[in-house]
Amino acid sequence: MKKLLYYFLFLPIVLCAQSNKSDTLRVKTSLSVTGFYQSGNVDALIFRVNSTLRLKLVENWVFKTKNSYVYQEFGKNKADEDILSLNFLYFNPDQKIYPLLLGFVSTNFRREIALRSLFGAGVMYQVLNHDKYWLKLAISSEYEQTRFRRDAFNRSAYDGNQAINTLRGTIWINGNYHLFKKKIILKHELYFQPSLEQSNNFRWQADVSIELPIWTFLSFQINYLQMFESIVIKNQKQEDRFLTFGLSLKNY
Repeated sequence: MKKLLYYFLFLPIVLCAQSNKSDTLRVKTSLSVTGFYQSGNVDALIFRVNSTLRLKLVENWVFKTKNSYVYQEFGKNKADEDILSLNFLYFNPDQKIYPLLLGFVSTNFRREIALRSLFGAGVMYQVLNHDKYWLKLAISSEYEQTRFRRDAFNRSAYDGNQAINTLRGTIWINGNYHLFKKKIILKHELYFQPSLEQSNNFRWQADVSIELPIWTFLSFQINYLQMFESIVIKNQKQEDRFLTFGLSLKNY
């Protein structure tokens, strides 16, 4: 499973190198590498890779995969190693409102999530749609299966179960804005995922980035990621934050 996720993560590197103007109508790719390093009295390393691949399969059908890898260590001891693959299939995405199918797969070292999978469907609404900015709102429903490495949780009602499965609903708010004549590009992806069966089982995530273009296809990027999960392994904190800096490469 991890090898497959790594393949999807780094596939845009190859496509960025091979694509040309005619390709970009059907293939759009982006890759960002950000991180933070400190040594001396305190040794710390945070490394994050994000990639996106968008394919126009046939008329009115578009496949999009967004993949990320996060690694973190302190004092040469691994603290995090997370893989997340978000996959979408859109039908007629040029319309104001259109349906979608989705499938997610992820792992999380610190939270001791061996494997999480989530599959469902929903509908997207394009609030704003312009060359220089866009804003999208989506509502979806998914069935989730999460397998943990331990069975002791912060909420005792789940103790004894290494697998927690539930039906979820998700609200998504995604945006992209070119500001000050494209000198600054602001992006955000926000979602809230409550369980439709368990009121105390929910999560949310905010992923915000600022890009400062250096060249047509290359930008300096500042990325902030904040995540919250209501159900975690016992004695773990529910919230994580990452602030990283680096470069972003795209073919459009």
